[in-house]
Amino acid sequence: MESKLFSPVTFGPLTLRNRTIRSAAFESMCPENTPTQMLLDYHRSVAAGGVGMTTVAYAAVTQSGLSFDRQLWLRPSIIPRLQELTKAVHDEGAAVGIQIGHCGNMSHKNICGVTPISASSGFNLYSPTFVRGMEKEELPEMAKAYGNAVNLARKAGFDAVEVHAGHGYLISQFLSPYTNRRKDEYGGSLENRMRFMDMVMEEVMKAAGNDMAVFVKMNMRDGFKGGMEIDESIQVAKRLLELGAHGLVLSGGFVSKAPMYVMRGAMPIRSMSYYMNCWWLKYGVRMFGKWMIPSVPFKEAYFLEDALKFRAALPDAPLIYVGGLVSRQKIDEVLNSGFDAVQMARALLNEPGFVNRMKQEEQARCNCGHSNYCIGRMYTIEMACHQHLKEQLPSSLQKEIDKLEKK
Repeated sequence: MESKLFSPVTFGPLTLRNRTIRSAAFESMCPENTPTQMLLDYHRSVAAGGVGMTTVAYAAVTQSGLSFDRQLWLRPSIIPRLQELTKAVHDEGAAVGIQIGHCGNMSHKNICGVTPISASSGFNLYSPTFVRGMEKEELPEMAKAYGNAVNLARKAGFDAVEVHAGHGYLISQFLSPYTNRRKDEYGGSLENRMRFMDMVMEEVMKAAGNDMAVFVKMNMRDGFKGGMEIDESIQVAKRLLELGAHGLVLSGGFVSKAPMYVMRGAMPIRSMSYYMNCWWLKYGVRMFGKWMIPSVPFKEAYFLEDALKFRAALPDAPLIYVGGLVSRQKIDEVLNSGFDAVQMARALLNEPGFVNRMKQEEQARCNCGHSNYCIGRMYTIEMACHQHLKEQLPSSLQKEIDKLEKK
């Protein structure tokens, strides 16, 4: 079967030159929540490497939506810098999108400026922090913040937005029965749990108009007992399409409950703790990390079995596959299974020019060893592949990486 990989694909008003998208994996390249030259250079390198679209990750729609002090906060003062980034990507022939979202309960007051908010009050052990359930009167204003983010993205020169409705962040916290214990019209039944998502999407689609493509990253499963499962998630997907989404990115996992369900493999605990600044957190992770962040075995295209269920249930929907793609052979298999495009993150961190190489080599495979060193360090400093570091790693970290990559 002839490969679809390098054929154009259209989502709403946007046509991509091929079917590859750099997924919105958190770069941690925005100290003081502001884009840097490093962020620009990275996305330009991926665009020059042949990708159809690159996606700037995890831009908070409000200050209260920040999880990290190196996370992008989409606000008017940074538009000129973002315009430089989008121009650099466009000059390389690729489209550029930006993921917009709100972390909900995944933050601390010293980062987001307020007591973290969520669908329901409680204590988030993963952060750890006390959490305040949102009043229903606050929800329309929060939904408008997403619409405002779309307008800012347009001013910055982005071609698309990706609404983050998965991974246990704010929209996902409303959707999941695990985090939504509300007794009002925003809790209980799936219909009620979707109401906040509905509000957000109405504002997003209104702001997007006819010239911005809208993607939504959503969970197929939350990845643990008591979370969202496929039957409900298919209903969520149907609703998102009814609300006008131009493409659905099929993911899974909950960063506060099942983080490695999202990324697979093991978290390199020694590497993660090595870069941490907070002494008590550093030693806590070193001592208890392997129990706090249990491993989930990695296999190539690890979400494909679930994604095919969505493909069967939604035969005409614009669906984008993400999760564990590292070879052209598997990418071709996914596209030939009926998916409209594929997203990759770690493969393009390991090799920004991977898409161009796939044009030349039918058996092309990136050299990512799945140690997840890049993820372990991104919570403190910029995301980077250990194979491309200028500095030499301490021997203890190198031993950890070698051990994990032999598994």
